[in-house]
Amino acid sequence: MPPILGPGFHDVPNDHIATVVTSLEMRAAPAPRPEYPASDLRLALWRDPDPGAYRALFRLVGEDWLWCSRLLMTDEKLTSIIHDSRVEIRRLDTPEGSGLLELDFRTDGECELAFFGLSAGLVGSGTGRWMMNRALEIAWSRPLSRLWVHTCTMDHPGAVGFYRRSGFVPFRCQIEIMPDPRISGLLPETAAPHIPCLPVLPG
Repeated sequence: MPPILGPGFHDVPNDHIATVVTSLEMRAAPAPRPEYPASDLRLALWRDPDPGAYRALFRLVGEDWLWCSRLLMTDEKLTSIIHDSRVEIRRLDTPEGSGLLELDFRTDGECELAFFGLSAGLVGSGTGRWMMNRALEIAWSRPLSRLWVHTCTMDHPGAVGFYRRSGFVPFRCQIEIMPDPRISGLLPETAAPHIPCLPVLPG
């Protein structure tokens, strides 16, 4: 299929942001990678979370990276996903911070690593490797033919490398353009300072 955008620069409206999305997959369970910290961490299964509590954790983990998809949903739409028995949500809580893991098994024989993230206090601590090893164990304990994930250039700059070291292989790149959630007030103006928030020009 030919690319929709040709070579060159393409303007993005000031009230929107653009990101390169990379999708990655694995077709078999990889060998576990060495991990730390110690095994006193616990990734608790979170059954039928309250939408408000779910959004609070989603914000805590994702605000620095402009995660906003679940914040845009109505309670009804969000609940239809996070209360689905084929969607497995786990949370990590420590004195230093929290983590969110969401595995989506709604497609037969496949699993999407829908959300995987840590709050700022845990980034770089080794907790991400520990949590990824648990995610792979949980996902591949089922009869899968494929596990996949997508990340983007708004995420942590080490995200693609981390997923590749975990055994994922890139298979698709896309450009996503969306309204800047800081302009609408969905997220604070201070979120994701590494991504410029441009002034909205008068109409």
